[in-house]
Amino acid sequence: MKSRICQLFQSQPMFNPKKQAHILAYSHLTETQKARGRILKLGISAAESSVVGYNCESKAFWDAYQVFDEVSEWDVVSASAMISRFARCQRHMETVYLFLRMLMLNIRPNEFTFGTVINSSISLSDLNSGKQLHGCATKLGLQSNVFVGSAILDLYAKLSSIEEAQRAFEDTHEPNVVSYTSLICGYLKKERFDDARWIFQAMPGRNVVSWNAMIAGYSQMGHNEDAVNLFIHMLREGLVPNQSTFPCAISAAANIAALGMGRSFHACAIKFLGNLGVFVSNSLVSFYSKCGSMEDCLLVFNKLPERNVVSWNSLICSYAQNGRGKEALDFFQKMQSLGPQPNSVTLLGVLLACNHVGLIEEGYSYFNQARLKNPSMLRPEHYACMVDLLSRSGNFHEAERFICDLPFDPGIGFWKALLGGCQIHSNMELGELAARKILALDPGDVSSFVMLSNAHSAAGRWHSVSMIRQEMREKGMKRVPGCSWIEIKNKVHVFVTADRRHSERVEIYTILRSFLEHVTENQVSKSLIESYTQLYDYNSFFPKGIIQEAPV
Repeated sequence: MKSRICQLFQSQPMFNPKKQAHILAYSHLTETQKARGRILKLGISAAESSVVGYNCESKAFWDAYQVFDEVSEWDVVSASAMISRFARCQRHMETVYLFLRMLMLNIRPNEFTFGTVINSSISLSDLNSGKQLHGCATKLGLQSNVFVGSAILDLYAKLSSIEEAQRAFEDTHEPNVVSYTSLICGYLKKERFDDARWIFQAMPGRNVVSWNAMIAGYSQMGHNEDAVNLFIHMLREGLVPNQSTFPCAISAAANIAALGMGRSFHACAIKFLGNLGVFVSNSLVSFYSKCGSMEDCLLVFNKLPERNVVSWNSLICSYAQNGRGKEALDFFQKMQSLGPQPNSVTLLGVLLACNHVGLIEEGYSYFNQARLKNPSMLRPEHYACMVDLLSRSGNFHEAERFICDLPFDPGIGFWKALLGGCQIHSNMELGELAARKILALDPGDVSSFVMLSNAHSAAGRWHSVSMIRQEMREKGMKRVPGCSWIEIKNKVHVFVTADRRHSERVEIYTILRSFLEHVTENQVSKSLIESYTQLYDYNSFFPKGIIQEAPV
């Protein structure tokens, strides 16, 4: 195990105390040297915690290393305290390094040491080191300890297979709520919802953290209705939600556009929390924007006592996604003068705003500013947004050249953006090129066939449409039906294409056909009515006479 961890750090030039100690701690050198002198005089005692704390908080880490090397009388308590302070400062590589130094000094780690260093290996996404720490703990007979076992379980649940996580759970003696919650998170990550729910119901002493894990897991995996129901069940159980509960529940309500439900959650947050805090408020800004209630979105933002970059990003992206690009750009200007430093998400929101209102020159300007002043801010998403901006506006020559000049190989998203513009402007030649590129990268991509078929349909090239649909049938491809929903009296009604399951489908389709029949001024509307009638086959779908009796 020592050789593996040694290799991990031999390649890191940062671990050279003689060369970098004073570079990293120059401004604090005098105080640190005084602290070192005191610790040498006092011996190893409670003084270590404060000295190490001082070193960690003042960023004089290398002086702390030298203290560790120079003092030979460390015990497991003082060494573990030092390792723990480095971990709390998010210095995880140094944490593992100090654990190695601890072993070299023949100091036997305890369960708290292993719990800390295994969590550091998780933060580093280093499964191999984590497995070696697991082996070391097993050799010392600590693998069944609840602190060590819970950390090992979390390691495998996040970085490896759920089966290994299960074995770690079974090896843990008297697992606690942390152990159960880590296993639940592992099941949810692998989309094993029945197993997660079974463990959740069977676990002793469920607390707010367990409920938060369930709500967040269901929401993040797209099971938003289940997440909302879990939150309601939590309230009925009498548990008090905290600052971490509400963002998950509100985000789930936002994803299904349940405006009434989300407003109830907002009121509930005010009742239980009083001060909502920036995280809850940011989730409310996103919630109201996804539901289209921009007045409430802006009201929540204006009431924020403290706004971070996420707050501004949420507002800018909200206005951009709701088609109010100019207002989004106005808020971006305010952010630059009043708010924090914009980041890559801010730039993406600004480019989306330019995209929605067709501000090509402004979009180019913002993109080039970032490329010249802060190129590290740019991500593939920003380049894809520029391709979308150019192709939607019909500037296909510039879009194609932009793709050719990319500093990396374009993925499917770039060609789909180009194909979307070709569909809008009926550019068949370039659209077929984009479709071929997409199918070369992913032969089973259904959406590219559908988009190309729609482009041919808009241009009236019905033979090409027929050929594309025939090819889809031969390859066994099925179009994923579109889905929409609306909330009425706190009940969400979900619809798919050609939906015939809704209890009021007769009235819905009758009203829709009535609307179409009133718009007969041009050929487009006539073709719409004709295709609509063929799609739903009214003569066979509705009993004769129902259409006449239904209210219009």
